[in-house]
Amino acid sequence: MALGDASDSNPVNARDAYEAAMGSRIESESIRLGPWASDDLRNDPRHLAFVLSRYKFCAKMLAGKKRVLEVGCGDALGLPLVAQCVEHVHAVDWDQRQLDGNAERLSHLTNVSYGLHDFNEGPIDMRFDAIYWVDVIEHIEPALEAAFLDNLLASLEPGGVMVTGTPNLTAAEYASPQSKIHHINLKDFEELREIMAARFENVFMFGMNDEVLHTGFGPMSHYVWSVAASPRAASAG
Repeated sequence: MALGDASDSNPVNARDAYEAAMGSRIESESIRLGPWASDDLRNDPRHLAFVLSRYKFCAKMLAGKKRVLEVGCGDALGLPLVAQCVEHVHAVDWDQRQLDGNAERLSHLTNVSYGLHDFNEGPIDMRFDAIYWVDVIEHIEPALEAAFLDNLLASLEPGGVMVTGTPNLTAAEYASPQSKIHHINLKDFEELREIMAARFENVFMFGMNDEVLHTGFGPMSHYVWSVAASPRAASAG
C-alpha cells in the first residue's frame, strides 16, 4: 500500500511524519566538537568514522562495568559511546584545557567525571574495574612505558579489564606526516600481546582496518587491540 493511500485506515502524510520525527530535535541545543574532532571534520572527515568505531568497540567490551577509567581522553569524541554502556566513567588527561572543554560541551553526561592526571608521574588515587586507553600508548616515551603501565595497573581492581588500542607499527609507512611526528612508541600486533601477557592472566587480540574489526593476520592490520583481563599479582601490586 502506498504511503498516504486513502484506503489506509491510518493515513500518513510524509511531511507530518517528518515533523513528528524531528519533534524536539530541531529545538535541542547543538553540541560542538572539540579541537581534534573539529580539525578532522575540516581536513579528514573519514577519520572521524574510524575514531568513533574504536570507541564503539570499547563500549561493547566494557558494557555493564560500574567504574571505568578513560586514560588520555583528549577532546572526548568517543566518551559518550562508552558512557552510554557503563555506570560511570572517570576521564583523565594531562591537559586541563581539554578537560575544561569536555566538561562544557558534554555537560549532559551525568555519569562522567573528569580529572587532571599524568600517569607518567604515578597512579591515580582511585580504583576501577575497567580501564580503556585509545591512541595513547604510541605517545609515551619508550623509557617511561613500563612505569606508566605499572601506574595504570595500580589503579585497576584485581579482576579488572584493560582495553588498549593503538596504530600498528607495520602500517607506519602509510601514516600521515602529522602522525609520524608524535607517534614515538608504536607497537606491532605481537609486541602489544607480549606487553599485556606479561601483566595480565588473559589477553585477547584483535585487528582493525578502517571501521572493520577482525581476528585476521596481525601484520596487515592498520590498528591493533588488546583486551586484557585479571592483572597478574606482581604487576597489580
